[in-house]
Amino acid sequence: MRKITLAYLAKIVGYSKTTVSRVLSGNGDKYRISRDAQKLIMSVAEQENFKPKTVAQSLRNKLSCSIALVVPQISNPFFAELASATLAEAQKYDYSVMILDTQENVDLEEREVQNAIKRGVDGIILVPCGNVPGYLEDVARQVPLILADRYFPSSSISYISTNNYDGAYQMMKHLLEQGHRDVLCIQGSTASVTSKERIRGCQQAVKDFGAECNLHVKGNAYSVENGYVGTRIGITYQPRPTAVFAMSSTILLGAVQALTEQHVRVPEEMSLVSFDNNQYMDFLNPPITRVSQPITRIGQTAMKILYDCICSGRKPTSQILMTPTIVKRNSVSQNSTKT
Repeated sequence: MRKITLAYLAKIVGYSKTTVSRVLSGNGDKYRISRDAQKLIMSVAEQENFKPKTVAQSLRNKLSCSIALVVPQISNPFFAELASATLAEAQKYDYSVMILDTQENVDLEEREVQNAIKRGVDGIILVPCGNVPGYLEDVARQVPLILADRYFPSSSISYISTNNYDGAYQMMKHLLEQGHRDVLCIQGSTASVTSKERIRGCQQAVKDFGAECNLHVKGNAYSVENGYVGTRIGITYQPRPTAVFAMSSTILLGAVQALTEQHVRVPEEMSLVSFDNNQYMDFLNPPITRVSQPITRIGQTAMKILYDCICSGRKPTSQILMTPTIVKRNSVSQNSTKT
């Protein structure tokens, strides 16, 4: 005979173990759990013959006051800043954060997430590295889960991200208005929605502008190496691009290295812009024009929503795209030959 566990019951009803535990202990109203949810949980528990003894044992397992933050690469300045913002917000609630680095590996990601669940974390904030929700749909039924930065448009999993389409659109529009008609875009991971949305924004800006423009798209990783290789190859095209759009701060560093080695002056011979904002960009020569993402707000909001869901027993349902801004510096010159 199957042993009915709290986790099994939570999976059936589609609520977290915490929610089920609170309802079965008679604390549903206290934690603002809807009457419909309480009715469903009590009904299924009765049908599955979930014994009071098992309930009592489950209730002794209190909240761990910890969450897992799962990122693709903590060495990436973007994810380091996201982690810092999440940690600062978690400290307000006396929560600890377990930071897990998946190295852009889907198998490692799944392994780390399952390990976090086994360790009893109360919730998870995750930057996925795959291009389909897959096992995460099941994870979202087990514990409160919020995706940050990257997400799955076709999934109901909660997420908080930047409007990458709009940021790329506005930056490409800026380059076009400055007379650039041959633009090299070096993208990140082709599997991520962030990369797809940024390229889509660039393409739509070109289409809406109405003038003939060559948009060259290279690259497949959010890395310095990708920025370097993509730039070295791209500047050999004929006609040579007059602007490079690096789709992340790490890609930008590789692009800067490649242009420096080839003695290409910015912005006199090549305009250079980036997606992502980082303080060091103002100390480069010249300072870099870029798309600034609200990273701190993304981390803070994700933690706030997750904490509220943990306390109330509700499943996260928010799907939020935050507006980026363009930070104009001195790395873009007007291309008078194409105006």
